[in-house]
Amino acid sequence: MSVTLSPVALAAAEPLIDANVVDYLMVALYFAFVMGIGLAARRAVSDSIDFFLSGRSLPAWVTGLAFISANLGAVEIMGMSANGAQIGLPTVHYFWVGAIPAMLFLGVVMMPFYYGSKVRSVPEFMFRRFGTGAHLVNAISFALAQLLIAGVNLYLLGTIVQALLGWPLWVALIVAAVIVLSYITLGGLSAAIYNEVLQFFVIVAALLPLTLIGLNKVGGWDGLMDKMQPAIDAEGETTATVAEQASSWPGTALSGFDSSILSVVGIVFGLGFVLSFGYWTTNFVEVQRAMASNSISAARKTPIIGAFPKMFIPFIVILPGMIAAVLVTEMVELKNGGTPAGGASGEVKYNDALLLLMRDVLPNGLLGLAIAGLLAAFMAGMAANISAFNTVFSYDLWQRYIRKDRSDDYYLRIGRLATVAATIIAIFTASIAGNFSNIMDYLQTLFGFFNAPLFATFILGMFWKRMTPTAGWMGLVSGTLSAVLVWLAGNPDILGWFSLPGQGLAFVAASTAFVVDIVVSVVVSLATEPKPASELKGLVYSETPKEDLIDPDEASKPWYQRTVPLALLASVMVLVLNFIF
Repeated sequence: MSVTLSPVALAAAEPLIDANVVDYLMVALYFAFVMGIGLAARRAVSDSIDFFLSGRSLPAWVTGLAFISANLGAVEIMGMSANGAQIGLPTVHYFWVGAIPAMLFLGVVMMPFYYGSKVRSVPEFMFRRFGTGAHLVNAISFALAQLLIAGVNLYLLGTIVQALLGWPLWVALIVAAVIVLSYITLGGLSAAIYNEVLQFFVIVAALLPLTLIGLNKVGGWDGLMDKMQPAIDAEGETTATVAEQASSWPGTALSGFDSSILSVVGIVFGLGFVLSFGYWTTNFVEVQRAMASNSISAARKTPIIGAFPKMFIPFIVILPGMIAAVLVTEMVELKNGGTPAGGASGEVKYNDALLLLMRDVLPNGLLGLAIAGLLAAFMAGMAANISAFNTVFSYDLWQRYIRKDRSDDYYLRIGRLATVAATIIAIFTASIAGNFSNIMDYLQTLFGFFNAPLFATFILGMFWKRMTPTAGWMGLVSGTLSAVLVWLAGNPDILGWFSLPGQGLAFVAASTAFVVDIVVSVVVSLATEPKPASELKGLVYSETPKEDLIDPDEASKPWYQRTVPLALLASVMVLVLNFIF
């Protein structure tokens, strides 16, 4: 696959969106707020813990909203709207099956280990549990993944700037990167988190009017269902029927399986368990927000508080994509197997669904708000990737393996330099993202490579004290390699030994990585020496006193301030949503 940007993308183009001075004013006002938060947060940065973990001082409601906003970037906005346009309602599984259960598990079961151990990153937890081998593999793979995913967010951020101003994409990428770099370098994680809270409200305020106006134009929910058309690819093959797009289950358009039973199994196991738990429970981008909270109780509640807005996000990101598929001329043509001109890269892709819907339905003023919302989303996503990368690079790679026992100021400088380097690298990794018609295909592939085997290692090591340090790194390596092999074998442009459309290939690759990691870890553990039980306190469930895993003061609080009752309420709500749709 080529990783070069097309000549159309590199050249200047006519602005896709017809913005006026009011729209530009709203965008400028938003940027002023962003930079102001970065400058204000800089005053609170006195050491590396302040820069990387906000001094562990933030309340649960702040970290909870930041937890969701950090994920409300390219995956949520452009990727999910693209999926909504292409396959319809089955996309909700990324939220109600592929996010909420894992977020609740993270809060109830895993956060006490992360927060209680006082580690500064997920790879550092791996070091304490498994030693150098697993730690080094995890730190390198995580750092690489963040550079690739930051490129996704930066690419989409650049396309917004290009659509607004008509600049060449490479200029838009550099300008967008400089803005994100400025406020992270100034204020570290605090600047990123407080901007993420602001960005959450901006995103909702931007996308809710787009959804409501678009829904009104198609005649409401019933009108949307009536206007739906089958999705047809360039070869004339039907990739999603109207019935498959209008119901979340069995989700064959999402999984790629023709069999309803296999589709449900693939979604529940591949997405709902392996990919979801792998992402939400081990991804330091998310966990870092909870680790910045001011108590173990707040850390546990962070993902659970985030679960409540998370379950309603589909209505403002997936629904606009579905509306665009019946309302926007270019998207209708694309779904019918055509190749319409236009879009951010010169040729319309599903990733353009949201931009084209904004162009067609929003008046000036609201258009500026929507643009600011998209910019907010992509900056939140990229800032989350970069701030997680600079922590892992500084603590887990540079300090541990390259320059030990230096002053705190030294590592703070390294963190800021790593931020600059990561931003520059993301400009180049952004070119990879530009080659995917649906960005979710790319992102789910990356999660299958890096997160699925990590989750297998984590969950086995956390609940089985017999697992050994050797098994830790061997399981990770074998799981990752098996996922890559499955992806190569199932990619028609590479080996093409078998073909699975949609995100089904990513589900299969992730499931393979999980199973291979578990099998290899068990076999190697039975043949090698485990760590003594005395070294596993706070790292393995059976060796950790239960009082170390909870906040004793939480029992006296009302139910709505306690972790488990909130998690149970969220579980019931998401089950009801699954039943309704």
